[in-house]
Amino acid sequence: MIEIILPDSSIRTLENPVSVLEFAKSIGSSLGKATVGALVDNVQVDASYILDKSAKVELITIDSEKGTEILRHSAAHIMAQAVQRLFPGTKVTIGPVIENGFFYDFDPENPFTEDDLAKIENEMKKIIKENYKFERTEMSAADAKKMFLDMKEDYKIEIIDDLGEEKVSIYTIGEFKDLCRGTHLPSTGYLKAFKLMSTAGAYWRGDSNKKMLQRIYGVAFSAKKELDDYLIMMEEAEKRDHRKLGKQLNLFFLDEHGPGFPFFMPKGMEVINKLQEIWRREHKKAGYKEIKTPVMLDKELWEISGHWFNYRENMYTSEIDEKEYAIKPMNCPGAILAYKNNLHSYKNFPLKYGEMGLVHRHEFSGALHGLMRVRAFTQDDAHVFCTEDQIEDQIMEIINLYDRFYKLFGFEYNIELSTKPDKAIGSDEIWDIAERDLTNALVKMGIDYKLNPGDGAFYGPKIDFKMKDSIGRIWQCGTIQLDFNLPLRFHMSYIGPDGEKHQPVMIHRAMYGSIERFMGILIEHYAGAFPIWLAPVQVSILTISGEQAEYASDLFKKLQNIGIRTELDIRDEKIGYKIREANAEQKIPIQLIIGKNEVANNEVNIRRFGSQESNTMKAEDFLKLIEEESKIVF
Repeated sequence: MIEIILPDSSIRTLENPVSVLEFAKSIGSSLGKATVGALVDNVQVDASYILDKSAKVELITIDSEKGTEILRHSAAHIMAQAVQRLFPGTKVTIGPVIENGFFYDFDPENPFTEDDLAKIENEMKKIIKENYKFERTEMSAADAKKMFLDMKEDYKIEIIDDLGEEKVSIYTIGEFKDLCRGTHLPSTGYLKAFKLMSTAGAYWRGDSNKKMLQRIYGVAFSAKKELDDYLIMMEEAEKRDHRKLGKQLNLFFLDEHGPGFPFFMPKGMEVINKLQEIWRREHKKAGYKEIKTPVMLDKELWEISGHWFNYRENMYTSEIDEKEYAIKPMNCPGAILAYKNNLHSYKNFPLKYGEMGLVHRHEFSGALHGLMRVRAFTQDDAHVFCTEDQIEDQIMEIINLYDRFYKLFGFEYNIELSTKPDKAIGSDEIWDIAERDLTNALVKMGIDYKLNPGDGAFYGPKIDFKMKDSIGRIWQCGTIQLDFNLPLRFHMSYIGPDGEKHQPVMIHRAMYGSIERFMGILIEHYAGAFPIWLAPVQVSILTISGEQAEYASDLFKKLQNIGIRTELDIRDEKIGYKIREANAEQKIPIQLIIGKNEVANNEVNIRRFGSQESNTMKAEDFLKLIEEESKIVF
């Protein structure tokens, strides 16, 4: 008798072994149609897996998160099969799942063109219609290498060598075979809604010293409506592209003399300064003290912190006086030195240091993307030093602070908890304590969160904030990282109530994450039309003729005197042209149209961004109105 324990703790008995798919069908036909895999005693398996002994079983349906990953993983294999059908001689490498879709890296005899994507897509549709089963077999690594050698698939042989395992799994769909752990769809016919999006270069294994491959990106969803909604969202995202709007609004630019190092113009600096201004104001209220640490520090410091061994490939280095230095990729070690500069007592805790720290990280040129992926950026870092019994309260205080900021910008968000990665420093015991404390804080606040096993920072577990923008895209910005390891490695201490030295706990946290990236997200979130309190230019004064120049100039000074960011346009141009430029092109929240009547009556004619309507009021009333509207309301 085989007992199957389901997630609701109910038990079903089987007389004979059956596949996962057959078991799902025995529960219900609709469940059978939707099942694409299962977790058997927490191990993910294909729907063809045979249930031949008692186990805990959780069925995976195609519309679930895990099911969607299986769908996208399978789509990558179907794409690789289509590529090799159309372009014989193309070698396949790896094809993982990414957010919303998948990619596969190829080594083709001739580069793919954008026109080839449509051909590959059509061939994928044929494979889907042929409804091949995804058949899993296991073989020895030696036999698999011989098979791939005959197929002239060099990359697969290299992967097998790197795995160092005696046995490997192979998936077959029709004539196509690929090395893969799985899990996959029962058959190709399950893939209904997909589209190939683009092609790009990518180094094998991400190593610039290795061969440049060609990567094809695609998206896949469990339902056509989801795909249609995604494509509409991407069309809208293209209109909101922060690189295009950044140039149009004269906020920032990128130059070939500094790839990945953005230049900010005066209007862009207005936005950055406002973001930093409210950050400083609210953090001061919350008890943070601002520090500034050096951009470059010696190699020894980065060895102690672990960055040198875990992050070296992303660091810029230089030699000074025959000593090796690194430009900081993170602010943490500098904050630790600031802490160690003084003696501390438990009476001073929690001690909160904040820093707008400029950091540099080497990114491959192919990964650079406007303000979203740069090589130099400003982190709104903060480090909280506290005792172990203060951890939960501090985590909850930080979450509440983040919540206020994200709501100010109109973002919804979800929280994810990431645990110990494979590449980590510190003992399992320390990691267990840190993960427990973060979990307890989230539970106490009644926050639903997603668990990301193995995705923590190398020195500690973390809480990530995934924000949803106005068109539904998800961005990760805020993070909270709990760290028992760096205080240990740097021999940090404080004097406890017993008069003895104790080790503090260090909480790393950044709310914007990167000021530059956050600004890029805001540009796209607002489609360039910033709220009035954040807009680089809040009011534009437009004259109908030169006769109104003196009145407009006087109004301009009055607005400047009360802190309103104002532009004066007294050019000899038609008023329609001026309005279009200020409204449609520059997206200025308020335009004041000044003609003869406005001058005669000491009035302003007000037109707001995106509106064809206007209204008139006394100039002094408008000054009071704009001063009130420009206030930031938390």
